[in-house]
Amino acid sequence: MSTSVDVSKWKHLPPPPGFAAVSSSTATATASYEELKAKRAWDLAFSPAKSLPMQAFMLYMSGGGVQIFSMGIVFMLLSSPFKNLASINTAFAPFAPASSSPKALTTLPLQKIAYLFCNLLTLALGLWKCRSMGLLPTGTGDWLAFESRGQPPETLLI
Repeated sequence: MSTSVDVSKWKHLPPPPGFAAVSSSTATATASYEELKAKRAWDLAFSPAKSLPMQAFMLYMSGGGVQIFSMGIVFMLLSSPFKNLASINTAFAPFAPASSSPKALTTLPLQKIAYLFCNLLTLALGLWKCRSMGLLPTGTGDWLAFESRGQPPETLLI
């Protein structure tokens, strides 16, 4: 039994349907890989905004009162943007182009600005919920302890 294949008798057959005999060069493969990394960086940049509807629904379902469940959700909503922004360079490091430093602040600046803006939207949603629960001092009655009383304008004549 011979295990060698005679290639010469199969040369005259056409290639199968869907087969392209294109030799891919490393330059085009690298360019498509860099393009794919940039697309994934944009997906990461908009990921906080994609979770906003779900978080808004969670805030709605937690109610307007000050309870442990609603406070836990608000704390999670307010702390996650700070955690995300503290690790912004490490989050975008896998998507950095090969020509730049992965953890530099100037790498992928537009994606990082979009990521910052989306996290600020999450923070604004959390602050809105705090305001609607009455936890933020927005009215004049909240600042009465810091007001000083002046002398009354009337005088007593005896």
